[in-house]
Amino acid sequence: MRIVYFTHSLRSCWNHGNAHFLRGVLRELIHAGHDVAVWEPEGAWSLANLLADHGEAGLAAWRDAYPELSSRSYGPDADLEEMVDGAGLVLVHEWNDPDLVARLGRLRARGGDFLLLFHDTHHRAVSAPDELRGCNLPAYDGILAFGESLARVYREMGWGDDVFVWHEAADTRLFHPPTQPTTREGLVWIGNWGDGERTRELEEYLLQPAREAGLPLDIYGVRYPEAAKRTLKREGAAYHGWLANARAPEIFARHLATVHVPRRFYAALLPGIPTIRMFEALACGIPLVTAPWSDSEHLFRPGTDYLVAPDGAAMTRHLRALAADADLRRSLAAHGLETIRARHSCAHRAAELVSIAGRLRGNRLEKVA
Repeated sequence: MRIVYFTHSLRSCWNHGNAHFLRGVLRELIHAGHDVAVWEPEGAWSLANLLADHGEAGLAAWRDAYPELSSRSYGPDADLEEMVDGAGLVLVHEWNDPDLVARLGRLRARGGDFLLLFHDTHHRAVSAPDELRGCNLPAYDGILAFGESLARVYREMGWGDDVFVWHEAADTRLFHPPTQPTTREGLVWIGNWGDGERTRELEEYLLQPAREAGLPLDIYGVRYPEAAKRTLKREGAAYHGWLANARAPEIFARHLATVHVPRRFYAALLPGIPTIRMFEALACGIPLVTAPWSDSEHLFRPGTDYLVAPDGAAMTRHLRALAADADLRRSLAAHGLETIRARHSCAHRAAELVSIAGRLRGNRLEKVA
């Protein structure tokens, strides 16, 4: 099957977490024999920021890790009909310009011979629903939502059985434990500071516990304002700036543990949706402790795959226990990895996508008949 994906950027993961999952799942689709084409807009802000900060060298890690993948850029006057020519399945990510989303919907409504799916991995449907109204989503064949709580939002909009839960997952071709034993020290957190939507949580569940547990803390990410950097320095954390996602496994391999701190929107308005870093960390076999987060979809085994800290004091206790207990670290790493390999790899998601497309295609044939 020819699959066409419209993304904000395949090349850049600068403040663009969807690129992590997209790279992995598209690679699995290619290895399964599908013909994959990727389009991204000229001047995508994620790529522009990456190139401004690091130049072409910033693209080296993803190119080395994903030789199977490539993308093409398009401008405002692009011929969409030509871009999707021959496709059996077209996916459009939520970060695309609403005008593009709507134009593709109109193309499908005019009789485009392809399935058209809207892929949502963001909180805009609850935080800024008005921004989706110009996207012409009723012309789409279905919605891919990255968690059940988001899927419910679309069902309430009237999508019914045409909204599908399609969780993110780990690219286990890249994210796996180190092949050779490594020296592990301290704590690591990989994530973006963002717009202050989890400042309090990062201080309570990451910075203070790391200091109180006596663990060196390394932090990687972007969009850290000067005030945030001063906070990190005051708490004794080492800030290293942007990290190419393809290099994350080697960073995880150097550390004793990592922490999951969900954004406030996902903890409160869209509960049950973990960040993709959680999948990636468990796939790398690094012990993980999470701030309060309800695994309402039973994706993992809390307490077995990872530890849960209901408050900052509990986080400190967990980190001290991990630093002192090698057996605990080994147990968490082994069980977390087991769950990822059994249920949450990009290969699993690629198979799920093909199954969803088959179901929708069957529904279309039934309607025609």
